[in-house]
Amino acid sequence: GIENLPVTRDNDVKIQVKACALSWTDIKLLSEMKMKKEFLPVGREIAGVVLEVGSKVSFFQPDDEVVGILPLDSEESGLCEVALVHEHYLVHKPEKVPWVEAAGTIRDGLRAYTALHYLSHVSPGKTVLVMDGASPFGTIAIQLAQHRGAKVISTAYSLEDKQYLERLRPPVARVIDVSNGKIDVAESCLEETGGLGVDIVLDAGVRLYSKEDESTLKPQLLPHKHDIITLLSVGGHWVTTEKNLQLDPPDSHCLFLKGATVSFLNDEVWNLSNPSQIRILEDVMEKLSNSIFRPQLDEPVPLYEAKVSMEIVQKNQARKRQVIQF
Repeated sequence: GIENLPVTRDNDVKIQVKACALSWTDIKLLSEMKMKKEFLPVGREIAGVVLEVGSKVSFFQPDDEVVGILPLDSEESGLCEVALVHEHYLVHKPEKVPWVEAAGTIRDGLRAYTALHYLSHVSPGKTVLVMDGASPFGTIAIQLAQHRGAKVISTAYSLEDKQYLERLRPPVARVIDVSNGKIDVAESCLEETGGLGVDIVLDAGVRLYSKEDESTLKPQLLPHKHDIITLLSVGGHWVTTEKNLQLDPPDSHCLFLKGATVSFLNDEVWNLSNPSQIRILEDVMEKLSNSIFRPQLDEPVPLYEAKVSMEIVQKNQARKRQVIQF
């Protein structure tokens, strides 16, 4: 087995994997980013113990506890007992953070930072609308925004979501339950902000006009792009996960009048090389160890159930983050 393989590349770290989280894999995106391969690396968010390090590795030594995200073009999957990873993709795991939490939070943490720090600038007194706040990503985004002093509004897609969001501490300013399709999100947000609108919106997909692809939730729960533009404040930031967002001249005109921006949240971009990724990952771990981040995780699953879990994740049917425990 790979356990006995020596570390051949100078910058590689050999890790005994303790936990590995599963995220939806955008197969089309991978092929567009020229990563077409027979095997897709699944389970790219891993936490584990260092067994051995390459000759040029400077940050880690055997027995260190680490966590990281395997790059898109990784030959490895995290779903194995032992993985070889370039040291650039790893950070130290704080001792008191459990393996499952480390693996289960690292990606959502990276996404939340990307959305709230790099694409928009969250700060005290701003209002942030997090769509689908009860999702694993939504939860971490809410916690990061609140920690930065922002006021958070969130949408709930079901009664369970609504109850979950209402129990969050510190509390969100308003939970908008869109499950019956009768609530006007834009109206609720304008009311909550005294008519000024929301400074930052993180969507979880939007309705365009075309029939929805299967990667989204029930389409009637998604806001129309027009609603989002309506509820944005002057100088507001709309951070979208909608890779085929189509804006018409009237939409653009309205954004122009508000001096608003639209940014695209593609968390894979960081993996293409960014030294600041490491700083973010370290910060995510620190917030986990201080309980600022309290992730939305499912019960950990043993390795032999990984295939079933991955199918659920790939169909977008998991409402909590799936983590495999070794």
